[in-house]
Amino acid sequence: MKKDTNIENTLGVDSNFTSYDSDGNLNKGVEILPLDIIVPNPNQPRKSFDQTALEELAVSIKNYGIIQPIIVCPVGDGKYQIVAGERRYRASKIAGMNNIPVLKMILTAKQIKELSLIENLQRQDLNPIEEAKAFRSLIEEYGFTQEQLADRLGKSRPAITNSLRLLSLNPVVIDMVVSGRLSAGHARCLTSIKDFIVQNTYALAACDKQLSVRQLELMVRNYLNPSKKDKKIMDISVELKDMVNIMQKKFGTKVGAVGNNTKGRIFIDYYSTADLDRIFEILEQIKD
Repeated sequence: MKKDTNIENTLGVDSNFTSYDSDGNLNKGVEILPLDIIVPNPNQPRKSFDQTALEELAVSIKNYGIIQPIIVCPVGDGKYQIVAGERRYRASKIAGMNNIPVLKMILTAKQIKELSLIENLQRQDLNPIEEAKAFRSLIEEYGFTQEQLADRLGKSRPAITNSLRLLSLNPVVIDMVVSGRLSAGHARCLTSIKDFIVQNTYALAACDKQLSVRQLELMVRNYLNPSKKDKKIMDISVELKDMVNIMQKKFGTKVGAVGNNTKGRIFIDYYSTADLDRIFEILEQIKD
């Protein structure tokens, strides 16, 4: 059974707990604090916030106030760090609020980081790379094993492992995932390719030609496991091998050669219409 990872439940707070009761009075435990003594969590795993969504939330806060209090923890110098509710905090600033309702809690740095991650995972606020970086941080800084992390977050161990694998990708490919240009499913296909140039070529092919994950998996599989026929390339010269490798990276598909330095055959495989279109476009560029 999947473990309940609701952040309020984790903190022992009813997930339906509101700032005010039906008479407009503050609920027990809720306090009003000046906005300027509340600071964001510097280790917040979520790095990007949709501005339009924040402005829409700001309008709601202007009209109805903050329905669910922000959870904060004292950090010294009269300041309070956000544990949960940074979107509400940011929207409150846009709305011009001076004071906001909060719930104060005493937590360790480890608890704050774990709970911040839980909140974002619960709301699906993190992109796949932010999620992977948050997992890595919890493992490296606080000594969680992948099994412990999976149990704490209500995920499977393979899900944690697959997420972490994304961080081994070419930084250019990682940026494609962050921007949403390349899905996490496509990106995971590429983690088994160690050559960053090939990774980038295949990622661009997947984006530009809108390849399915299955199509990309097939391309990667054929790149990693060439047929016996293709292995005859080992009998040709180093120069011809290099040329075949360059063509393979350029076309983003499997290229092979048979024969010797005086005669033979070079062949280019394709596994989808998208592959064929990409090869055709590259040949057109060469022709021009």
